[in-house]
Amino acid sequence: MLQVRGLAKHYLDTPVFQDVSLDVARGEFVAIVGESGVGKSTLLNCLAGLDRWDAGTVALAGTELGTLDDEQRALWRRRQVGFVFQAFHVLPHLDVAQNVALPLMLLGLHDEARVEAMLTAVGLAGLGARLPQQLSGGQLQRVAMARALVHRPALLLADEPTGNLDPATAAKVMDVLVAQTREHEATLVLVTHSETAAARADRVLHLSAHGIA
Repeated sequence: MLQVRGLAKHYLDTPVFQDVSLDVARGEFVAIVGESGVGKSTLLNCLAGLDRWDAGTVALAGTELGTLDDEQRALWRRRQVGFVFQAFHVLPHLDVAQNVALPLMLLGLHDEARVEAMLTAVGLAGLGARLPQQLSGGQLQRVAMARALVHRPALLLADEPTGNLDPATAAKVMDVLVAQTREHEATLVLVTHSETAAARADRVLHLSAHGIA
């Protein structure tokens, strides 16, 4: 499903990472770990087509991102990618249901039933009318997960999704993330410093400046 070959990224003359190659199958959960500053978040941004790279290729289900222009990448990302951020990135002026519905709205879809079903799946049933400031950190992370999953993307990317959570809440969030990924057969790539979160993955890969193993 996801194929990366010889990926390299530099900032000016400083290499962030190079020679990154990996394959992740449909329905597989891969965790990527590594020291701070090695470029884990940058790698996720490249996989999502949010950032450009200097060498190599990224392809999802046969579509090579390097061949797409900015508009084509944006349209591809709307359909194919769900992104869970450590800082949640929910919109404060929208209620929970509206935040979750955003990916559907961008695709021209209106499906209140799917939004409600996703809120129930992540343990937020009945909270759709609340504003983000009325929720806990764990609840906000579940809103972010529901938003990333509601359009049933082929590729789910998660950047330290438990980094701001206490251990008990982090475990519950990971339970939901793994269960929803399995149900929808999404390809999940998670970057984390948490050994506990990484242990839930099918495989753990280690990113360094010289590649991935």
